[in-house]
Amino acid sequence: MNKPIKRAFLDTEDGQILYRISGEGEPLLLLHQNFRSSDEFRELIPIFAQKRLVIAMDLLGLGDSDKPPRMYSIEDYAKTIILLLDELGIKTASILGNHTGAYIAAEVAAAYSERIEKIILCNIDNFSEEGKAAISKMCENLNIKVDGSYLMERWLARSGYINYAELKHRWLLDELKCFGYPWYAPLAVIDYCQKMEARFRLIKSPTLILSGTEDLKEIEKLGFAKTDNRKFILTAVPHAKMVDIEDGNMSMMNQKPTEISKLVIKFLEEN
Repeated sequence: MNKPIKRAFLDTEDGQILYRISGEGEPLLLLHQNFRSSDEFRELIPIFAQKRLVIAMDLLGLGDSDKPPRMYSIEDYAKTIILLLDELGIKTASILGNHTGAYIAAEVAAAYSERIEKIILCNIDNFSEEGKAAISKMCENLNIKVDGSYLMERWLARSGYINYAELKHRWLLDELKCFGYPWYAPLAVIDYCQKMEARFRLIKSPTLILSGTEDLKEIEKLGFAKTDNRKFILTAVPHAKMVDIEDGNMSMMNQKPTEISKLVIKFLEEN
């Protein structure tokens, strides 16, 4: 029987943060990617909650959390993680982050090592200058249009890696909550790439890297990075272990929950 998933808000000086919480035991915090929300972990939360206390938050500017009054950096997002852990009375936790969430998880491990047990970094890249420019251009083109054509454009944009309509709908709902506001998280990632390797060298906690093979192809197709780009992290974090998720793409948290949960649970339970 699945554990109930409750929703609550954390008050911060820059607005309220929505988070979902379920289960009990050792805490595991889940951090989502750009244009998504804690809904990205809808399939994974019930699995993890069988053995752990699971918390999944909507990053400020995304999902049902407030839009912050200023541009946020990865370091700012990392501080909100500590605020949430303090609010819940959690001294140490493990963190799983996907895409943008992975950068934040890594920064928390670098800046607040005493608060972190283990981290799982999913689909993380060190973008080239060309890749940063491509991301910036993408954000410039994501605007509300009078004729509503952007709705179908964004629906079709997911066709390559989401194979059923209900999940596309969930993604689109999350993305539409970001329209009309600055694209906080993508711009934070671009800025962080300039310092990320130096920050990653500060990571001492056990680290698992999950890399979706189809995600890599999509990233290269979009012009953000090359397919061998992710290997940089094994130099920056030499004690890390990397595992490829065959056919894993940008929506692999939703579409491969069984495979991902097995890898994560095994890693978390290792001494």
